[in-house]
Amino acid sequence: MHFKILALNLLIVFIIPKSYAQQDFSTQYFRIHIDSKGWITSMKNISTGGQHHEFSPTDKPSPLLSLYDSRKQQYHYPSKAEYNQAEKSFDLQFPNGSMATVRVIAQEKYLKFTLQSLHPRKGIEQIQWGAYHTNITNLFGEIIGVARDTTEAVNYAIGMLALDDNTLGGTSETIADAAPFQYMIHSPDKRRFPLPEHLHEGQIFPIGGDGINDVAFYAHKEPYYRILYGNAAQIDPQGRVSIVYHSRDRAPQREVYFSLIPNMAVNSPNHLEVQPLPGIDFTGSSVALWGSPDSTALLDVIQQIVRSEGLPYPTINGKWVKDPTAFVPDAMTYGGVYDSIVPYTHRLGFKAISLYDQGFIKADRANKGYIDGKNFERKPIKMASGDLSHKELSDLAAPYGIMIGRTPITTSLAPGTKDASPIPSDSLCYQQKRLLARAISSSDTIILVDNPQYLDEIASWEGHSKDLNMIKIGKELIYYMGVSKEAPFRLLNVKRGYWNTPVASHAAGDTLYKLQVTINFGYDGLIPNIQLQDEIAAYYATLCKVNGLGYYDFDGQEFLFNNGHGYYSVKRFFHKMFDKAQDLGIPDIRFTGSTLSEGSWHYQSIWNVGGGKNLYDIETREWGSATSQGKDLRDVSYANFFPIGMGANFPITAESTMAQYEHIQAISVGLGTTYSLKLNLKDVESCPEKESIFKAIRTWEDARAANAFPRWIKKQLANPEYQFHLEALDGHTWRLYKTDLQGKNPQLFQTLHSTPVRSTK
Repeated sequence: MHFKILALNLLIVFIIPKSYAQQDFSTQYFRIHIDSKGWITSMKNISTGGQHHEFSPTDKPSPLLSLYDSRKQQYHYPSKAEYNQAEKSFDLQFPNGSMATVRVIAQEKYLKFTLQSLHPRKGIEQIQWGAYHTNITNLFGEIIGVARDTTEAVNYAIGMLALDDNTLGGTSETIADAAPFQYMIHSPDKRRFPLPEHLHEGQIFPIGGDGINDVAFYAHKEPYYRILYGNAAQIDPQGRVSIVYHSRDRAPQREVYFSLIPNMAVNSPNHLEVQPLPGIDFTGSSVALWGSPDSTALLDVIQQIVRSEGLPYPTINGKWVKDPTAFVPDAMTYGGVYDSIVPYTHRLGFKAISLYDQGFIKADRANKGYIDGKNFERKPIKMASGDLSHKELSDLAAPYGIMIGRTPITTSLAPGTKDASPIPSDSLCYQQKRLLARAISSSDTIILVDNPQYLDEIASWEGHSKDLNMIKIGKELIYYMGVSKEAPFRLLNVKRGYWNTPVASHAAGDTLYKLQVTINFGYDGLIPNIQLQDEIAAYYATLCKVNGLGYYDFDGQEFLFNNGHGYYSVKRFFHKMFDKAQDLGIPDIRFTGSTLSEGSWHYQSIWNVGGGKNLYDIETREWGSATSQGKDLRDVSYANFFPIGMGANFPITAESTMAQYEHIQAISVGLGTTYSLKLNLKDVESCPEKESIFKAIRTWEDARAANAFPRWIKKQLANPEYQFHLEALDGHTWRLYKTDLQGKNPQLFQTLHSTPVRSTK
């Protein structure tokens, strides 16, 4: 009898299959089906009360993983899949002969995909997650990769997040791993915003202006012109949203022909030899795929992914910077007088002061972070009671929980700084590497090169500032403009010892580097290679430690793309900066910047660019009356679960009224925005309504921090046709009134109460 039972058990073990062709995977809110070919053929909402809505288009299944041959510019899609239940992984076969093993783990609120191996590679340098196609046609978040249906009837979102630095939002064919900056046609609501007959979904247009003036970029106020800051979400001809991430092997030599704004002559592409980075590979690439109710996705699901997977989680006042109750405006100085800036900021309830009128901070490692001298002897902060160093101002603000900030030019190595001149670093980024065809003395201006290819291109992809066109030989920078068309090939318009670098003799066969550079307009500088960029990132953390700073406005943030590594370069830079800050024992650095990308999304707290009538016009109550910048940045930020910026704006002057700032605060709370409030002692003190303005702003900020505004109230606040007044009863209760546009005739609208914030552990 015992023998028969044992034999039966052995038979059962033997006949249980080890692999399966198809599989379902579920989270609390989301279920997908992967078929026998390795394609996702179903994506369903299974949240409580949901209708099990199907979001996978019947005509567009989604490859779990794709392979990309960069040389042939060809994708390979899976043709067969076997699931190993014990290993929780799929073996995917591809028509080119490659086999990929992908582990699939169903977590509580997301699915984790990890590429464990790919062999043989067959020339594959990149892999791509997806694209994962949906039938959602409402909002698309092209920075982090999310498809959102924000309607009350559906209220659902499907998105992805990269779980490692080398997995980037966007497609594998993205040049230099940074998607073009342009417009795409997409109507988020075809009934309210029908497309004209001459436009169609997914149609691409260049940005506006001359390609240099960053305000003029924003040139379309129509709601169906959607500015693009990435390509992690894309639109098909029916307006359906797809989401996609990719990863590459960064070791091979490669050259890119890159411009972030490729459709304008002033920003025409350059050929760039991208620095190889051995050891940075796509094996281990990992993403989180999630689906959930849209209204709770940020704090319920995305926050859990970030915390569970150890992604960057910067906080302010103990709250995640993406938490809407953590959003808070900043003070911004102008006029160079600082006597009351700390008291003003404290009374308003703000947490940061941007010393924007102090100009640019330059990345100069020679000062070791002491921007006011080793003994803080320089006193640039002008006060009637006595001028202060940055450190002294920071010490003055710290007891109030206020941080001081400056505006760097990111990785631009300016003339006269340690790594640029008079002794340039050997760790500079270059576009092309050539050889001297003939030796030159220290006085020669006839410089012959072995190969003229691409040397006629004016340096940088941006602006092409002629006075920044230079080469480096040894420790000498040499200006030139143009190259002869016939052999022997020589550089034209040569100037030796450029930027006061040492003039020297150079031998035939010496290496000539055509340097990668920035632009003019005060941003003039050289671009570091990736290792020197790491040092610059650490420098900015050190600068915070030494001077007590805690806030940056990274102007020229797009310079992080200039080395050809795109969003990986951005992630690496901020990762190094935050790691160094942690080593130094200082809080997470809060920062804004000139752009937002998948590389900076996790680290960046806010995005306040531009100002005045280009952002939110308080007089006309519209998002951008002079240009479409306000509308464009509002749409891209909101779609990507990021706080919308209202820019450097709304200075308190003699004409300012409390009603204006009640409206500003209502919009800010309703849409989830921040802004930089411009403050100047003389202007503020000239305002008859100063006290009531200060009180009103503080009341709104206290209520925002207390999570007193439910979602339905926020929708009312965001409507510019309405005017509100908020009155504090105590620290936990507020009365919200509707008034006329002048703030008169109040009528009680709702009593509000503080509410604990839902936080994912």
